[in-house]
Amino acid sequence: MKILHTSDWHIGRSLYGQKRYDEFLAFLDWLAEFIKTESIDALLVSGDIFDTSTPSNRAQSLYYRFLCKVAASDCRHVVIIAGNHDSPSFLNAPKELLLALNVHVVGSITENPEDEVILLKGISDIPEAVVCAVPYLRDRDIRVVKAGESMEDKNARLIEGVQRHYADVCRIAEKKQEEYGDIPIIGMGHLFTAGGKTIDGDGVRELYVGSLAHVGKDIFPACIDYLALGHLHVPQRVGKSEHIQYSGSPIPMGYGEAKQEKSVVTIDFKAFGNPESSLKITTHAVPCFQALERISGTMDEITQRIYELKAEGSSAWLEIEYTGSKVAGNLREPVEAAVTDTDMEILRIKNKRLVERVSSQICENEMLDDLDVTDVFNRLLDTYEVTEDERPALIRSYQEIITSLNEEDTNAE
Repeated sequence: MKILHTSDWHIGRSLYGQKRYDEFLAFLDWLAEFIKTESIDALLVSGDIFDTSTPSNRAQSLYYRFLCKVAASDCRHVVIIAGNHDSPSFLNAPKELLLALNVHVVGSITENPEDEVILLKGISDIPEAVVCAVPYLRDRDIRVVKAGESMEDKNARLIEGVQRHYADVCRIAEKKQEEYGDIPIIGMGHLFTAGGKTIDGDGVRELYVGSLAHVGKDIFPACIDYLALGHLHVPQRVGKSEHIQYSGSPIPMGYGEAKQEKSVVTIDFKAFGNPESSLKITTHAVPCFQALERISGTMDEITQRIYELKAEGSSAWLEIEYTGSKVAGNLREPVEAAVTDTDMEILRIKNKRLVERVSSQICENEMLDDLDVTDVFNRLLDTYEVTEDERPALIRSYQEIITSLNEEDTNAE
């Protein structure tokens, strides 16, 4: 059996207001063709299908169009779990209909862990693998709030909750493995593991209050033969374990990821059960469908780089950052003149020197997208001169509110 692991599509995400639907369409078309040419038997998508809990009609159209294309191929199964950006009820709504296409959707945990255990069967209806499709575990799903508990207590209970849930689901999977013979157990998850790599500006949210629950690989049961993780956008193994991997996002979510090679992962279980053979795990590069270019330097350096890109016939989206020693009052006019008669587009211009010159506690030239919600709250604490000893409790309360808002399923009734 040959599995394909991908995650963190974030369909519908924009970049400085620029819509990226053509980019998502190109990726999904490429992925459908890859599934066909590589003879993939099952596709695993480990969360964050959409960028928001209320995806646009066009984002939904791309999603369902892709699932129909895969259903028409020789790929026998698709397993999709919700990520922290997804609405569980939105993903779950068509799950019974999608089952007719052999698309299994797990949007949230239920009272019965067996709902997250999916038996994948082959052409002759013979079981080939067991999938533990664990979705993003929300704080309220796995931890009971107790009065007076410290942040350390919360952290410990969150990790205990994640570990307990995986143990419950994998226990059921092991029973099915005993029942149906020597078939692999494949885990899925959407979480943040300890030591995981991130990139500035990639949009990866902390999942729990106070950057908690970066779980260690030891919390996952040893019975899992391959663990397909989502949430982190940088493709990576967890620790030194080749069988526990993040596939990463398939397109760059921001300029920090522009130079990063994106990928999907295939896992070949043909030799499973043979003590002399190991799983064949392969990383495959995803093509770049829209070039992003961050240009930083003096005015001469910026224009020189633009002319180099122009000579190459580039159609990149540009982020310009002026760092020259002289204060340049108007950057946009010369930069826009430099990209005239090209397919390049300027998405953002940052004038670092002008910002430094007029900077104050809150700089009028500072873009709101330079700040995250915690930065804004800290600025307010500064403005209202909140003392240092009062801040920790206020920040924790604020983080709890933000986490609650992020986890709210606006589609649920």
